[in-house]
Amino acid sequence: MRSWPAPEVPRLSDAGLTGPAVPLHLHDTASGGIRPVEPGGPTARMYVCGITPYDATHLGHAATYLAFDLVNRVWRDGGHDVRYVQNATDVDDPLLERAQQTGEDWRALADREIALFRQDMTALRILPPDEYVGAVEAIPLIIEMVERLRARGAVYEVDGDLYFPIGADPEFGQVSGLSREQMLPLFAERGGDPGRRGKKDPLDALLWMAQRPGEPGWDSPFGRGRPGWHVECSAISVRYLGMAFDVEGGGSDLAFPHHEMGASHAQVATGERPHARAYVHAGMVGLDGEKMSKSRGNLVFVSRLREGGADPMAIRLALLAHHYRSDWEWTDGDLTRAAERLDRWRAAVRLPAGPDAAPVAAEVRRALANDLDAPAALAAVDRWADRALADAGDPDEAAPARIRALADALLGVEL
Repeated sequence: MRSWPAPEVPRLSDAGLTGPAVPLHLHDTASGGIRPVEPGGPTARMYVCGITPYDATHLGHAATYLAFDLVNRVWRDGGHDVRYVQNATDVDDPLLERAQQTGEDWRALADREIALFRQDMTALRILPPDEYVGAVEAIPLIIEMVERLRARGAVYEVDGDLYFPIGADPEFGQVSGLSREQMLPLFAERGGDPGRRGKKDPLDALLWMAQRPGEPGWDSPFGRGRPGWHVECSAISVRYLGMAFDVEGGGSDLAFPHHEMGASHAQVATGERPHARAYVHAGMVGLDGEKMSKSRGNLVFVSRLREGGADPMAIRLALLAHHYRSDWEWTDGDLTRAAERLDRWRAAVRLPAGPDAAPVAAEVRRALANDLDAPAALAAVDRWADRALADAGDPDEAAPARIRALADALLGVEL
């Protein structure tokens, strides 16, 4: 599957903004605290779960991918190469249900929404994944992983469908840290089928669904059908990143069951652990008092904001103004304040000179290394812009260009 074009990212060393690398610390859901996530080698490895393309791209999506874009940028600024992989769940129940409701071919619906997602990511200057992999193209990998699980005795059948028994992983539950009592209602709410008769455990996860009438299917050694959701990301991540990669990311609603199940699938299939060294989750964006979600229909789309004349850099700043782990509610005021900030920053970097940029670069680096504290990073640039516009401090002719490079390289904001 084709990714989107990469924006050109300036090197801060070329702009004269060298400085000591600040090790990145992120909140790891599995350990329950903030800890270092510096890569074990020269290349950082990150997997972020992608969209199910029956609607794209609402602000909850954008906030999540922006958070991991910051991770990517911080690592690169620290001198690491980054291998970044993302999937797209281009065959799944919600997509098929939407296609049936609208009378549209499910493949055409997925293609259209993925194309729109690419446009939104390009406009927001999100660094693209090195591998952007759809579930359909990954079916051979998924079949291979199910076969590996079956060879280890970690597959059983219910009326032609294949399930993974969570008891096959003695460490099941370590990603989310939830109790069984907490897991059960979430499993039902987030695509699971705890009430299905014939399952060994209500929490066991679907690996392969036998083809239903009127639905797509693919040939496999265990019959014609299509993959379950969680095994998709397990197979793709293991194929393109291997085990023990540095960060698996997504929205907080993916911690359970998706990342929990995916880790167990990968660990049991390979006999290695951990699947990922850190599990990092972004908060939920709300509207009108509820989480922004397709099922509720309370979505604000990036494409519609752009069509309405919003500068993509203002949209990006509006999202950066909230800490990535916080749950927050979108209002029109977010975009208004972000547009005003963008205008102020752009006015400041158009000046012939400004205060020294080096202390600002150090502040921004420290803020982002501290669990992606983007609001603190924005505040540091705000203070510089205010001083520049007030003609305060000793002017430096190189400062405006350096701030422009800093905003672009670390915050992804093109001034």
